[in-house]
Amino acid sequence: MLDIQLSNILIALAVTTAAGLATGIGGLLVFTTRAPNARLLAFGLAFAGGAMVYVSLGEILGKSVASFSAQFGDRLGFTWGTIAFLAGLLLIVTIDRLVPNPHERLEVDDPYFREHNVDYVKRVGLLTAVAITAHNFPEGLATFFATLENPGVGMPLAFAIAIHNIPEGIAIAVPVYYATNNKSMAFLASLLSGMAEPVGAIIGYVLLGPFMSDAVFGAVFGLIAGVMVFLALDELLPAAKRYAKGHETVYGLVTGMGALAISLVLFKW
Repeated sequence: MLDIQLSNILIALAVTTAAGLATGIGGLLVFTTRAPNARLLAFGLAFAGGAMVYVSLGEILGKSVASFSAQFGDRLGFTWGTIAFLAGLLLIVTIDRLVPNPHERLEVDDPYFREHNVDYVKRVGLLTAVAITAHNFPEGLATFFATLENPGVGMPLAFAIAIHNIPEGIAIAVPVYYATNNKSMAFLASLLSGMAEPVGAIIGYVLLGPFMSDAVFGAVFGLIAGVMVFLALDELLPAAKRYAKGHETVYGLVTGMGALAISLVLFKW
């Protein structure tokens, strides 16, 4: 059984909550500008995607293998780490199929919202909020356990997820605002969706806490790596490409990987 101090749990929960609250930033942006800067949005989404892929394959998956190896030996450790990674991919694919994530257009002045009646826009806002909230649960679990095991890994991952959460907050706030004409309600809706991340972390820890061991950590980290890679490739990079006017996607991707790599090096000193 791994010895986990209360202070480490609180730090991990605080980092997870901070990442989740970034959806509120997206909600506020709806009221401060007519539309997000498309090129900056593309760069930011690609940056987050690059950071997620790098930390998942370069660090988190390795921790999964190392944790399994500590309990089962090197050969089985690598095997179980790989299985956990593939299971994470399968898990998020299943969630994505059951609850598709519909934040494809983020512009505040999108005429789509103006051309439909209020009831329909309310329904769009509700479905968007539910879908994004469902996707935030595994993100919260990923941030929490990564920070719990090593803040040097968890904090950069939380930063990447926070960037990802800003456009999600916009996607929730836009239809709510146009349906209700209530800025407070739109902001609150985006904020509450982000709070699914610390809730997911708490539920995950309550369920897994009594069984904490090297094997459990290995399974969690393998699942996290699979989930994060899928989210980056299926959501962040395609969205970045959609808003790019030039090479913002590849520049953001490379910068995100580089920034994450440098941060991990600095955390190890």
